[in-house]
Amino acid sequence: MGGVSLWQLLIILVIVVLLFGTKRLRNIGSDLGSAVKGFKKSVSDEPTDDSEKKQLDQKQQAADQDKDK
Repeated sequence: MGGVSLWQLLIILVIVVLLFGTKRLRNIGSDLGSAVKGFKKSVSDEPTDDSEKKQLDQKQQAADQDKDK
């Protein structure tokens, strides 16, 4: 009563496959998966202030060395 049964889910699945096709659904799934991977990577690789400062210092040193040449 009020819940979604297995048969209703199967009917919805068949309608979605008929509307979009399996190739498009596969592409949507892979795009969604790569987006989630990218989000997780950006969250876990969040730079700290120290690492940003080190990178800026290295860039500055490289620029200074180029000026000396």
